[in-house]
Amino acid sequence: MMIDNLVQEQSKFFKTQQTKDIAYRKQLLKGFHKELILHEDAICDALYADFKKPKFEALASETQMVLSELKYAIDNLEFWAKPTKVKSIWTNFPSSDWIYPEPFGNVLVIAPWNYPFLLSISPLIGALAAGNTVVLKPSELSPNTSKIIVKLIENVFPKEYVSVVEGGISVSQELLSKKWDYIFFTGSSRVGKIVYKSAAEHLTPVTLELSGKNPCIVDATASIQLAAKRIVWGKFLNAGQTCIAPDYILVHSSKKDELVAGLKQHIEKSYGKDIEKSDDFARIATEGHYNKLKEILKGEDVLFGGSFDDGELYIAPTLVHEPNFNEGAMADEIFGPILPIISYESEDDIDTYLTNYDKPLALYIFSNDKRFQKRIIAKYGFGGGAINDTIVQIINKKLPFGGVGGSGIGGYHGKHTFDLFSHKKAIVKRATWIDVPVRYAPYTIPIKWVKKIKHLL
Repeated sequence: MMIDNLVQEQSKFFKTQQTKDIAYRKQLLKGFHKELILHEDAICDALYADFKKPKFEALASETQMVLSELKYAIDNLEFWAKPTKVKSIWTNFPSSDWIYPEPFGNVLVIAPWNYPFLLSISPLIGALAAGNTVVLKPSELSPNTSKIIVKLIENVFPKEYVSVVEGGISVSQELLSKKWDYIFFTGSSRVGKIVYKSAAEHLTPVTLELSGKNPCIVDATASIQLAAKRIVWGKFLNAGQTCIAPDYILVHSSKKDELVAGLKQHIEKSYGKDIEKSDDFARIATEGHYNKLKEILKGEDVLFGGSFDDGELYIAPTLVHEPNFNEGAMADEIFGPILPIISYESEDDIDTYLTNYDKPLALYIFSNDKRFQKRIIAKYGFGGGAINDTIVQIINKKLPFGGVGGSGIGGYHGKHTFDLFSHKKAIVKRATWIDVPVRYAPYTIPIKWVKKIKHLL
């Protein structure tokens, strides 16, 4: 189906009001849930074919998270979709005041390549739960996953309700040239600006899930061995291709050597001495990104790792010692298995780094000093984070996930996704048995009384 025709068909279908039927939404979401369970192994196989994603990671960080999100939406949809009563004010007496969630309409979801299943289907679930139609554009850089997404969607949903459009940059550009009621984009800040500009042409609201240089601060009071273990897990999951992975470490100089030793120990404990042969370490998803990561390593002081294999798109977990400020590994977001380690002496040193970059998607603190934790959280803007762990903030569906400033706009997960894709329609229901005349012209209330209305609203 041509894109113009697809957009027209989805617009026409939305106007039938069928997607506003909660029973209809639940029926298809339940069917989708069964379809995903049936093909979960095939999804994992596709992820492995795209970039050798270990099955444990494919299950834990993609399919199981999607199934959990989907089940949560099915179980709570009727409650989420109910109008919410809010307290009315005396000036509208007698009345009852309500917020009605309603779908925006026709939604475009553009997904990335690093978690190609999770980040395609998770926003899709919320958009459908809220009653929208969806056109999903998966990444062309994860072709095997895209193919199975097409199959799964076509097996459950009518095309006029949900469609998958495959293709490269030209297809994305054509999709963005159309008028949508909402656009949800996950990807780089560079492309996010293009999406935002395109959406502005039609005053289309957007969610932009971007990223940034996520700092990981390890202070002098931190439990170093535990910090090293948890940093290794969060950083090298998916070969570092995680938008909320620690991008660089700021470690107090008194703990640097101990931390470096702990990181090396836990890398080898996780992946073995010959990491390239490990079944638990993924590959870089695209050749272009692989070449960018190799370029980042040129001229850096490598403490550990640094090896690569062009044929496999393999880059070893790599620790970089004190990279130059704003150069090489510190010039931009890394998005790979390269971890700069930078020592600091004072909180002013921390401030120098954290204020140099846009607000990141995540920030991590390893510390047993609660006052230090509070100061960092209060002082700096970032999407979300964790204290004494990494990336676990994404797991709780009750926590919104999203960026701020350069790392994105809007937050989702669980009910937050339903709310994101719902317009909140404000309704006041007035009674007819009385009509207080004071608001009508001719105005007879003294002006000095009018000036006191603010105290009563």
